[in-house]
Amino acid sequence: MYVYVSKHRRDFDFLEKRRMKAIALLGQGLSQSEVARRLGVCSQTVSRWNRMLSATGVSALRKAGRAGRKPKLAASARKRLEKLLLRGPEMLGYKTPRWTCQRVAHLLRQEFNVDYHTGHVWKILVGMGWSCRRERDKTPARRWRKAPPSAGNKDKPKAHDASCSPSAAAE
Repeated sequence: MYVYVSKHRRDFDFLEKRRMKAIALLGQGLSQSEVARRLGVCSQTVSRWNRMLSATGVSALRKAGRAGRKPKLAASARKRLEKLLLRGPEMLGYKTPRWTCQRVAHLLRQEFNVDYHTGHVWKILVGMGWSCRRERDKTPARRWRKAPPSAGNKDKPKAHDASCSPSAAAE
């Protein structure tokens, strides 16, 4: 028996294979409800796949490609951003050597002509391996820095930390 769980929700290759498996099982003469049971989906889903197959053929069940909007920053631009971040915020005229989300958003606007909301800058930085750290001198200010390669998941923020947002970080 096949059991598929929702952890594959964004795995487009897996989802396409599951639809193709449904076609094969339907082709073997199994009922839609039996196919649904074996694949761990509801029978309405198998019915929809069968209608799409009848109307437009197998191409209707192929994966559609990447989901969502294309990123504003290409991989090459992210590499360049990394180099600029390592040079420090003083290059933009800031007095302190701390990157805040607001400062990174300013850098993105200045160097790449791209506007990101400061709340999304957090996601970009975490995706690039940067982390938000509290200063050791017990001040409330936090700063972004490149996480060491061996840091692992324990230092990775679980959710957006308001203290690293532009409103909480003093300029």
